[in-house]
Amino acid sequence: MSSYDVVIIGGAVTGSSVAYHLAADPAFTGRILVVEKDPSYQRCASALSAASIRQQFSTAVNVEISLYGIDFLRRLPDVLAVDGERPDVQLHEGGYLFVATAAGRDILAANHALQTRLGADIVLEEPAALRQRFPWLNTDDLAVGCLGRSGEGWFDGYGLMQAFRRKARSLGVTYRAASVVGLTMDKDRVVSVTLSDGETIACGAVVNAAGAGGRAIAAMAGLDIPIQVKKRIIFTFKCADPVPACPLLIDPSGVYVRPEGEGFLCGTQPPPDRDPDVDDDFEVEWDLFEDIIWPTLAHRVPVFERIKPGRAWAGTYDMCAFDHNVLLGPPSAVPNLFLANGFSGHGLQQSPAVGRYLADLIVHGRPLNMDLSVLSPDRVAAGRPVLEKNVV
Repeated sequence: MSSYDVVIIGGAVTGSSVAYHLAADPAFTGRILVVEKDPSYQRCASALSAASIRQQFSTAVNVEISLYGIDFLRRLPDVLAVDGERPDVQLHEGGYLFVATAAGRDILAANHALQTRLGADIVLEEPAALRQRFPWLNTDDLAVGCLGRSGEGWFDGYGLMQAFRRKARSLGVTYRAASVVGLTMDKDRVVSVTLSDGETIACGAVVNAAGAGGRAIAAMAGLDIPIQVKKRIIFTFKCADPVPACPLLIDPSGVYVRPEGEGFLCGTQPPPDRDPDVDDDFEVEWDLFEDIIWPTLAHRVPVFERIKPGRAWAGTYDMCAFDHNVLLGPPSAVPNLFLANGFSGHGLQQSPAVGRYLADLIVHGRPLNMDLSVLSPDRVAAGRPVLEKNVV
């Protein structure tokens, strides 16, 4: 039986970030195995998401995670360089713009106060200022907007994942194409993992970074975690008229749009009656664009009435049904199983901080950089939700 000090289940952006941060820690001298069931990464969320980063959250922990994330992305070409090759994830700090009607003004103002107190570069603007800054924006029904002047924007999510993976492998991390089909327990600890090819691998610690498969992995250790898998669809289009300096715009309805190359990409969370749990559903539902997204965008940005729809794609979205925040760290019931499940759409931007945090816990038994223990999976049994109001 082969043995590794840490086995990471899931080799996309979160698992590869954990692998890199472990291998880069001078205090860690063990062996790391990353098990990835789809080494092509064609259907992983890291490759199919809108790949953006923001500090405009309503909870301090999420703001702090993304402040760490933007600093990491800015330093990434140097930090994740391999043999002199500096990766470029095409970070574009184009900003987020959340807009609100009168009903949402107080919430947006309270969020802004928290964000700026923690050091985020966010400005609160009245409708007149929004019209001056963005003449193409319909502000008739708006009461306020919040704009990230720096530190927010979008990037190449697939590129980030590959940069973590390449750097981890250069530091001696082993990647293996397989599925995990079983965990062997000894009392409250995982002592080995069984792979789909039949091999059993002894381990000292396990990281569950399995994305949409995270709930099934946890169940192998006797844990029932509140993770639901949803489908999210991204649509693209081109506009006949210019929309200068367009940020990532979040309409009060939740519909979002941002520039992408010479056009735009957009999406939304479907209404509850059109948002079932999914397993292996990657079909694009064009009526979501035609019935909800396009009419909303045309109202908010009138020139979007004249667009040419482009391609679209669907991906999975692992959501924490308890409070829309990641379950992060070891549950008391299984102290050597480290969870990173249920990112609810925030996995790419949170991957640098999550990788650092879990590596610190595994190597040092405590966080050395930032304390994210408020996101511990034990909060579910304790009934302590971390309520995030800015879920996109």
